[in-house]
Amino acid sequence: MFAAGDRPARDAVVALAERNYGFAISLDPAVETGAGGDHDAGDWLELITNGLTFDLTGLAPGKPAPLPPEGPLYGFDERLEAPRLEAVALQTGPHLTGGATMLPVVRTLAWLAAQLTELPGVRAVAWQPARCWCDPTHFRTSVLRWIEGGPFPGLGLASLAPMPDGGLQSQGLALFAGQEVRLEPELIEDRAAGAKVALRLMHWLAEHGKLTGEERLTGPDGQPLRVEPSSNGRFVRAWRG
Repeated sequence: MFAAGDRPARDAVVALAERNYGFAISLDPAVETGAGGDHDAGDWLELITNGLTFDLTGLAPGKPAPLPPEGPLYGFDERLEAPRLEAVALQTGPHLTGGATMLPVVRTLAWLAAQLTELPGVRAVAWQPARCWCDPTHFRTSVLRWIEGGPFPGLGLASLAPMPDGGLQSQGLALFAGQEVRLEPELIEDRAAGAKVALRLMHWLAEHGKLTGEERLTGPDGQPLRVEPSSNGRFVRAWRG
């Protein structure tokens, strides 16, 4: 997202690609159609990295991409004024439609989004599977650290939300691990400590994949944890013990 009127034009993206050896412009409709072509030709670009193509839409001077719903905010010093923002959107190309949720594709999409935070004027990054908004620096550093072997960015590529019964549940993790994390209320009597437990479990699941049976793990402060899949298999539930 950008402040209204600050969305980049194609030239800014082309310039960034020329400085970044990790991705390139694979299709520029403005070049393909020429000056007298489609009036929307300058509004989008196809980007390529690791042999995968992605569409970047909503570029100036065309219409912005739809603004995503505002969710949890991570990494900001102050609250954003969403009505004053405009969006561009990054999504998988048409040939990846059937594989858009495959982990290598999602990792590449996240990496490319992190690179695009270097465009001038970026105010926020929305990762829609988690329905969260991130400060650009927070998103970039946490995603690149994960790509390089660090912890899974649980507050960026996923989010945490309190439940009516006092529990805590992730959103967006299933894209990477096949399941969401659900902490029972007893683990989050201290909300900050509970969030640390959730982030540890999210990283563990992203590394190990879908949980099919009960496991005993160690929490961030050394406490024993008991985790097991829910009856429908969609969640990993965690208790003390």
